Amino acid sequence: QVQLVESGGGLVQPGGSLRLSCAASGTFSAILDMGWYRQAPGKQRELVTVITRSGSTNYADSVKGRFTISRDNAKNTMYLQMNSLKPEDTAVYYCNAQVIVLGRLSYWGQGTQVTVSS
Repeated sequence: QVQLVESGGGLVQPGGSLRLSCAASGTFSAILDMGWYRQAPGKQRELVTVITRSGSTNYADSVKGRFTISRDNAKNTMYLQMNSLKPEDTAVYYCNAQVIVLGRLSYWGQGTQVTVSS
C-alpha cells in the first residue's frame, strides 16, 4: 500500500506565495516520476509540472517562471514552490507518483485546496 499526503494549501492574496509538499509512504522499491496536477471548478484536471527521479523538470506554460518543483528522494517527498500567484491558479492541487511496486503503478494524493483571492 502506497500513500501520498499533500500539505501546504490555503488562502493567499494575488502576488503571494505558497509551498506545497507531497510525502509518500508505504512499501515500494522506488519512486520514479512525480508530478503536480490541478483541477479548478468545472474544469478538467491538468498537468502543472513533473520531475523525474534524477531531477529533470517540465512545466505548463501557465506556471513557467513562477512555480518551482523539487524533490528529496531520501525523504520520498516532493515540493511545489508557488510564487506570484494569480486568481487563475485557484484549484485543488493533486500530487501523483509513479511507483515501483512489483510493476509500475500510479498513485494520487487526496488533494489540497489553493485559493488565490483578495
